[in-house]
Amino acid sequence: MAAVASYLLGDSVTQFSTIIGVYLSALGGGAYLSRFVDKRLALTFVDVELGAALVGGLSAPALFLAFSYTESFRFILYGFVVGVGLLVGLELPLLIRILRQQVEFKELIAKALTFDYAGALAGSLAFSFLLVPYLGLIHTSLLSGLLNSSVALASTWLLPADDETEKGGLAAGRARAVVVTLLLLVTLAMGGRITDLAEAGVYSDPVIYAEQSNYQRIVLTRRGDNLRLHLNGNLQFSSKDEHRYHEALVHPALATAASRRSVFIGGGGDGLGAREVLEWADVEKVTLVDLDPAITMLARRHDELRALNAGSLDDPRVEVVNSDAFVWLANAEQKFDVVILDFPDPSNYSLGKLYSRRFYKSVRDHLETGGALVVQSTSPLFARRAFWCVVETIESVGFHTRPYHTFVPSFSEWGYVLAKLEPFEEPRRVPPGLRFLDEKTMSAMFRFSADMTRVPAEVNRLDNQAIVSYYLRAWDRWN
Repeated sequence: MAAVASYLLGDSVTQFSTIIGVYLSALGGGAYLSRFVDKRLALTFVDVELGAALVGGLSAPALFLAFSYTESFRFILYGFVVGVGLLVGLELPLLIRILRQQVEFKELIAKALTFDYAGALAGSLAFSFLLVPYLGLIHTSLLSGLLNSSVALASTWLLPADDETEKGGLAAGRARAVVVTLLLLVTLAMGGRITDLAEAGVYSDPVIYAEQSNYQRIVLTRRGDNLRLHLNGNLQFSSKDEHRYHEALVHPALATAASRRSVFIGGGGDGLGAREVLEWADVEKVTLVDLDPAITMLARRHDELRALNAGSLDDPRVEVVNSDAFVWLANAEQKFDVVILDFPDPSNYSLGKLYSRRFYKSVRDHLETGGALVVQSTSPLFARRAFWCVVETIESVGFHTRPYHTFVPSFSEWGYVLAKLEPFEEPRRVPPGLRFLDEKTMSAMFRFSADMTRVPAEVNRLDNQAIVSYYLRAWDRWN
């Protein structure tokens, strides 16, 4: 549930901390409620397991659909969290009371808690490394529910009954467990359709490709000839106007640099920025570092996306590295004439580090004399303080900056920061034949209207991640 909320709402630290906090409190509530159960403990345990199977198993499908089709997502989310917490909180006290007649109490407590904690470790590792990457969140949720219903079904035979009446109740509980298991199996078989239905409510255009990678949900949509890429529900580009964004991102930096032989691109796994870089004949080597191999593979193999990026990632001058750019650049030995940072907006702390003073110091150390840096820097109109936070942070490590912006219809007004280690003039030169950018347009990009001019902002450091707060508050206000 925390993963679903992080995927849909962003800001993973807030989602995980609040949801786990509420869940742990609900566990305590469930443990307290167990004191009111005085008889038929085995049957109650079976029904609690079935409740956890249904509520927990159906949580992810229900939350995805709630996000798409209702205005009550947060209310439903925390309702599921509390419900599962209460049910799980009931489990262990009931089980200990059931088994205390058969096992010495200190041995029972030791074994119960040992297996509980060991199971938590096994579950968390399986969730991160196996279940979500290979099954996705909806199928993982349903599979977890099936594990609970299987425990309930097995318990109808394994747990001791207090009397003949409870024995009959356990037989009825067995039938309920079979029904719940079948229901979850049917829902599991329909998991793909549920995902499609949920995504149909999120995306305005028909989905033509969807994949859950180890890092994110990747969705391509198309209406007519308009191809769009979405990562974790956030639009990355529209083929109708992406040329405006990528021409504005790439060409001012290459025009400003003293040399263009070696270019580093951080992010940009769709290959569209690399396409623009290769417009310069004197570029000899492009190193593109993007975390997710699923994105770079899609850019190479999906016919429509490959046509859009002109096969840039298969150009012999381009080296694709699938790694965390933050870590890779810190360990790299080579220097670059141009550094292009095309990362997603700083909507969470794992992305915020890519806009930090620490990272820009690493960029500075890997920039050749006369080299140029450009950073996509969110919207100076919609996230004004976050934009100027990028400027402030880049300047704090010794760069001179020239912020600029342009209008991209899919995103409205969008901002960038151009920087060098020595004072420099605004760039003038662009390659011929571009669809959007020319010398006159480029000059205008460096002028800001009154509602986008500089405002005070903190430097974004790893230990404060000020930019994430600026960004989230700004977009919440506009939304």
